[in-house]
Amino acid sequence: MKTGGSAPGSQSSLRRANRERVVETLSAHGPLTQVEISGATGLSPATISNLVRDLAADGEVALSNSVRNGRRAVLVALAEGGPLLAGVAFGDRDIRVAIGTGPNDVIASQRMPLPQDHHADEGLDRAARLLHDLLVDNGRSVPDLDQVALGLPAPVDSVTGAVGSELIMPGWRGVPAAAELETALRAPVVLDNTANLAAEGELLAGALSRVSTGAYLKLSHGVGAGLVIGGRVFRGSAGTAGEIGHVTIDEAGPVCRCGNRGCLNTYVGSPALIAAIAPSQGPIGLRDIIARAQQGDPGCRRVIVDAGRHLGVAVAGLVNLLNPEVIAVGGQLARTGDLLLDAMREGVERSAIPSAAASVELVLGALGDEADVRGALLRAATARSARVG
Repeated sequence: MKTGGSAPGSQSSLRRANRERVVETLSAHGPLTQVEISGATGLSPATISNLVRDLAADGEVALSNSVRNGRRAVLVALAEGGPLLAGVAFGDRDIRVAIGTGPNDVIASQRMPLPQDHHADEGLDRAARLLHDLLVDNGRSVPDLDQVALGLPAPVDSVTGAVGSELIMPGWRGVPAAAELETALRAPVVLDNTANLAAEGELLAGALSRVSTGAYLKLSHGVGAGLVIGGRVFRGSAGTAGEIGHVTIDEAGPVCRCGNRGCLNTYVGSPALIAAIAPSQGPIGLRDIIARAQQGDPGCRRVIVDAGRHLGVAVAGLVNLLNPEVIAVGGQLARTGDLLLDAMREGVERSAIPSAAASVELVLGALGDEADVRGALLRAATARSARVG
């Protein structure tokens, strides 16, 4: 008979499970006070006090003085040198990466531009190299990665793990992106849509915090949405919910790259905005349009307002269907602030059911360009907990 281990349900096995629970909570949420750990785990304050004392003695957590709600408090954090999470979020023309011990404990982040319609191998190679450099710059290495979350600006099929529409990201056609990055990093990788990850970030620590029904709109070179139902991101039956950029707003409109006519993207995506301003100002990019609109240029302001009104019509359908409390707006176009939001509000008020329009609040996202990588770190923490739990 084996006598060296602990019987299931014994005090020692229960204590070990509770220690793992505390470590997982700190990994998911970052540094917390003992009271906050107790609330997150459901364990009693006395139990948490004993566990934290033992974890600190074993070098697994570090304690530091802080202030919470105006009072002195001791923060408990995972000790440096432990396993790391990583978030990788692709935009239409850039990539962002972040590393941390949890979504609320970001160690470092970095951005790199990408060419339009880049190929998957180029993008994934840059992601791996960017993560490698970020880790080395912070005294760590790739083997320290315990879980990675990867976001793509396209519908992601949760069944196949591939881009759900080959026409939206043609350079990624047929590529098992998560598996490819796993091979490069030798760490588990979970795949999701970038807008969903940004919604996760805003739910965690931004404009959607404590919201039960809402949405996050990412407005840059195209339009994506992350839907929130019951306080969680809703991905649909196959992971492709939220593709508001491909909602038809004019059946006789321009042909979209997805193959349909009159998609929202054909009116508010960067090609449409650039084409609209070109007759008066020549071939300028999206960043220039935004900058000039912020500086008061009437033509660029009109282009942004027109885009906002089109967005308002599409969002009105979302408002009628979901009756959300809050819709948070992020991405490059969000930098124009109320110029865009007021036009969107006008479109919603004109096209949505009055009671639904009156109950929704359109706001700017609170996390800015960091929303998607913060959400990616949360997604990575959740995936790790599911893997080890």
